[in-house]
Amino acid sequence: MPVDVLTETEIARPRDEVAAYAGNPDNAPEWYENITSVRWRSEPPLGVGSRLDFVANFLGRTLSYTYVVVEYGPERMVMRTEQGPFPMETTYTWDPVDATHTRMTLRNRGEPSGFAKVAAPMMAAAMRRANTKDLARLRQLLEAGRTRDEEPR
Repeated sequence: MPVDVLTETEIARPRDEVAAYAGNPDNAPEWYENITSVRWRSEPPLGVGSRLDFVANFLGRTLSYTYVVVEYGPERMVMRTEQGPFPMETTYTWDPVDATHTRMTLRNRGEPSGFAKVAAPMMAAAMRRANTKDLARLRQLLEAGRTRDEEPR
């Protein structure tokens, strides 16, 4: 059973600001509750072909996985895992609502195998809850102006 989870939020910040912050992998541990670290496997700057190691805690397990950026631009970023029992694609989109508001979507989809395949419905529900919280945290950080204004390394 495939997993396909789409969540979205509206952030009271311009698209370029939201995309610069949310699309910078170095910021992921600040706004993703479950991501504990990100390590660059390729040389910055971020672009198509960049490889990044993520470590996350999800459903009581520590997961390590490598993402490859397959699409990167001011309106959209797509990353895919290179290995693991649960191949995953993560897509961010940033659409301007107006000059000062952005609609951000976060989509995770994949085809689990083995035990993960049996647990797919539970995993999808847990991902939806986590993504909703993560986007709320992102919105809170950006709207409060409490973010690091750094370019990707």
